[in-house]
Amino acid sequence: DNWAFLYAQRLALKQELPLHVCFCLVPKFLEATIRHYRFMLRGLQEVAEECAELNISFHLLLGYAKDVLPTFVVEHGVGGLVTDFSPLRLPRQWVEDVRERLPEDVPFAQVDAHNIVPCWVASPKQEYSARTIRGKIHAQLPEFLTEFPPVVRHPHPPSCPAEPIAWEACYSSLQVDHTVKEVEWATPGTSAGLAVLKSFIAERLKSFSTHRNDPNKAALSNLSPWLHFGQVSTQRAILEVQKHRRTYKDSVDAFVEEAVVRRELAENFCYYNENYDSVQGAYDWAQTTLKLHAKDKRPYLYSLQELEQGTTHDPLWNAAQLQMVREGKMHGFLRMYWAKKILEWTRSPEEALQFAIYLNDRYELDGRDPNGYGRADALSLCPAGCLWSICGIHDQGWAERAIFGKIRYMNYAGCKRKFDVDQFERRYASTH
Repeated sequence: DNWAFLYAQRLALKQELPLHVCFCLVPKFLEATIRHYRFMLRGLQEVAEECAELNISFHLLLGYAKDVLPTFVVEHGVGGLVTDFSPLRLPRQWVEDVRERLPEDVPFAQVDAHNIVPCWVASPKQEYSARTIRGKIHAQLPEFLTEFPPVVRHPHPPSCPAEPIAWEACYSSLQVDHTVKEVEWATPGTSAGLAVLKSFIAERLKSFSTHRNDPNKAALSNLSPWLHFGQVSTQRAILEVQKHRRTYKDSVDAFVEEAVVRRELAENFCYYNENYDSVQGAYDWAQTTLKLHAKDKRPYLYSLQELEQGTTHDPLWNAAQLQMVREGKMHGFLRMYWAKKILEWTRSPEEALQFAIYLNDRYELDGRDPNGYGRADALSLCPAGCLWSICGIHDQGWAERAIFGKIRYMNYAGCKRKFDVDQFERRYASTH
């Protein structure tokens, strides 16, 4: 279920050439820890096995793509290179670095395989909100939301087989924190991810439209780790969920809105706004209002360590933080509350954003993702965007108040009106 892979195979079949799949394992990536790397590598083991069955060589190259891929291309006489797309700064730089180092006669193509409507096709500019991109996405869905053609067993074997991969030895090349442990609830790999999709459709889809904003209800898809690591395609998820539109129309429509429109809005934001992870990326009205209230007295001030350990005065916030630390996930509604309180309890909007992104990327299995920076509305799939929560991206100005200015406000009493806060707090009570 990967359009870049399918395109590469089509080119190879046309030229009657072998097909190689390479994954460049970088020693560190943003705040990723061993929790994220193990999930990714265990998923890649499944990819390697599938490639072997398809007569396609899978190579795990240790190091940055610019250092290992051009050499591989030359040594294997590769005739063309196809890569996937990410709107984030670092992966875009990796692509640029490879492009500069490739032999001139090797064509290099990029395919947006993780959005349904390719990012640059959906819109040529940064969109203001879900309202402004929704029509553009839906207009293109008939063309792009199609069934995947099959990957075929490749008829042209490579002249020399891929070197066997010492998977456990890969870990010694990593320069990441080993203290953030793997989570128990999420088994890496496509098979496990598709099983989660199946269980969502069978058990939780029916209540998605009515209960997705209640952290105590099992109504969410829980798919985001597999979507983030490319182990399940969003397009596959939508194709399967849409088969149930007649039975659960409201839930299917809500799922498409969040998994396609809101998700691709976040991609659009990161692609067209180079300041997607800083206050400078916010709209002028939001930057102005945050500046005006930057010196407002904060009711509480917490250090990064106090926040990380979930030792604030707010039991709901602590419970949400501890869920993230232990399980690598946080309910979408609470992610918004969580980020907004960080704005309220830190010295400045800049510090709030820095802390929120750090914690999100360090503990969330689906951190370091466009949706962590962009827009989110109690999403089933994605982090409540840090810039939405703290800097009002894809939102509007609200009634002015201390600290927040015109940024949308959330508080404990509002949460109590939405769901049984006590029940959630008991579930994730601190063991301090």
